[in-house]
Amino acid sequence: MSQAILRTERVELVPLSDEHVEHQIELDSDPEVMRYLGGARSRAQVVEKAHRAALADAKRAEGLGYWAGFVEGNFVGYWILRPPGDIDEEPAAGRAELGYRLLRRHWRQGLGSEGSAELVRHAFEDLGLDRVCAMTSAGNAASRATMAAVGLRHVRDFDADASWFPPGTDLSSVEYALTREEWQEARSARR
Repeated sequence: MSQAILRTERVELVPLSDEHVEHQIELDSDPEVMRYLGGARSRAQVVEKAHRAALADAKRAEGLGYWAGFVEGNFVGYWILRPPGDIDEEPAAGRAELGYRLLRRHWRQGLGSEGSAELVRHAFEDLGLDRVCAMTSAGNAASRATMAAVGLRHVRDFDADASWFPPGTDLSSVEYALTREEWQEARSARR
């Protein structure tokens, strides 16, 4: 199964490709968007490292990957459903890590939750995964709210890998997670 095009009421999620690099540059160059992700990246950093790494990471497990999100044809951000762990590690079967980042002008419109809920559905319903997790800085209240809004629950506190961040960064982080059984129970209760 290749990476699917996914749609919600407002968001179209298209597998990330080289044609989306300018969108990723716009997203990753904004210091506020990248505030909890190690800071803004230069054009060269996105083109030569981040974009290539995302495309390579997307190939690690069938059906998982990175998606560029569009509303009425306009780029709004990207979403991730990737194998947990480092790119050089063997992917853990049945598991995925959720991620997202949106352009600032699209914050507080529910788009992050909408796209994330679709990826959670895709993980459990289409791919048959057992567990989805997401991680963020402990201080990132907006991201934590998105995780909770799509049904993930706080499972642990930890310190992020310092090699990913500039010196002096607060490494306090949290992980949220959801199992397929929990997702199915919540879905049944809403019906």
